[in-house]
Amino acid sequence: MHSVTAKKQSWLARLILSAAVVVLFSLPAFAEVLKVVVNDTIQPISKEYITRAIDEAQRRNDQAVLIEMNTPGGLISSTREIIEKITSSSVPVIVYVTPTGSHAGSAGIFILESADVAAMAPGTAAGAAHPVLLLGPVNVKPDEEMNRKIENDAAALMRSVASKRGRNVEGAESAVRESKSFSDQEALASHLIDYVASSPEDLFRQMQGKSFKRFNGESASLSVTGQPLVLFGMTLKERILDALMEPDLAFLLLVIGGLALYIEFNHPGAVIPGTVGVVFILVAAFALNLLPTRFAALGLILGAFALFAAEAKFVTHGVLTAGGIVLLTLGGLLLVDSPIPEMRVHLLTALAVSIPFGLITAFLMTIAVKARRNKVVTGAQGLVGETGVAQTDLSPQGKVFVHGELWNAVASSPLPIGQLVMVRRIDGLTLEVDPLVATPPPADAAPVLR
Repeated sequence: MHSVTAKKQSWLARLILSAAVVVLFSLPAFAEVLKVVVNDTIQPISKEYITRAIDEAQRRNDQAVLIEMNTPGGLISSTREIIEKITSSSVPVIVYVTPTGSHAGSAGIFILESADVAAMAPGTAAGAAHPVLLLGPVNVKPDEEMNRKIENDAAALMRSVASKRGRNVEGAESAVRESKSFSDQEALASHLIDYVASSPEDLFRQMQGKSFKRFNGESASLSVTGQPLVLFGMTLKERILDALMEPDLAFLLLVIGGLALYIEFNHPGAVIPGTVGVVFILVAAFALNLLPTRFAALGLILGAFALFAAEAKFVTHGVLTAGGIVLLTLGGLLLVDSPIPEMRVHLLTALAVSIPFGLITAFLMTIAVKARRNKVVTGAQGLVGETGVAQTDLSPQGKVFVHGELWNAVASSPLPIGQLVMVRRIDGLTLEVDPLVATPPPADAAPVLR
């Protein structure tokens, strides 16, 4: 009896062990390094991408997250959210400025300094993080008090992340207050970064066995030499939204949408232009909602459309069209209020869109207005005012021949057959006609001999 029980227990133990082995080997091989590539401005979509990558690395229990970065800078709001995510991550985050020729400008150096491990490739640069604010209809410098507040706020953020990582606080702050930029060797000598490495593999070899300071003050080290480097890509949604975050594209979609709606309004029932216009405008509105948009610039764009419409109504020989092109160009240039040129509508784009759009719109509106002013010459309404011949006596009803067709007609007074008549009105399929009276010659007209 005891032998049978022992055998059952032994069999159950082997079954549990086998199941554990199967489950263990069926699990994916974690403990990898998750690689994120940021080669764009820092904006809400890049923030979402980095945040999602860090969450995934924590879920997979990866060894580290490697962010390969090349950015001119971006929005301070998105930068703060990225820094918050990096500093609260349980998985160490390595920020590596690469490839050669890249830079971590403006917002980029904030992210670089917030990383557990900061590194740069040879021939890269970082810095120039002085905050810039655009106010009003043109790019102007804010007043001294506002400028000091913005600068102090950015400097405090830089001091916080640099000190928590044990890096050179004064050097990092100089990138904010003095707009200093650092080459890879200058950044290494100033203790703004930890390593200069030619590749991720070179960086991992240099990091082997060396400790770094986490944001909570604890020391940690990584052994990632030879570890798999897994690329974490953007989702389709993120790729589409990232493309839409390009201000030039958002402006182009907005203008094309406006032109398509105009075509639909002048050709009711065409459907396709109206559908395209609504889709383009809504997509542009979505993109502009994520970007720092000046709504006053939208007023300039609407003003441009009004001038194009006025050109068709009041012949000004192109004066209103020129004014509309100027307003549309200014509206495009001022549409996105960003501190860096890469996140604004470029002058070449604004001109390339505004000039053809202005000329095409003014031309189309002129044609539409002229068409509405012209007399209708087709259909039933085209018969009004036309002359015909009575084919029967009209007393007062009968038949008349107009435009090569025989019509039922009603005369205002009895008319004989052969009488010339003029169509006064159409009632269904019946014409209301009046006699056409020939104009007699003037009484003092000289006789003409033939």
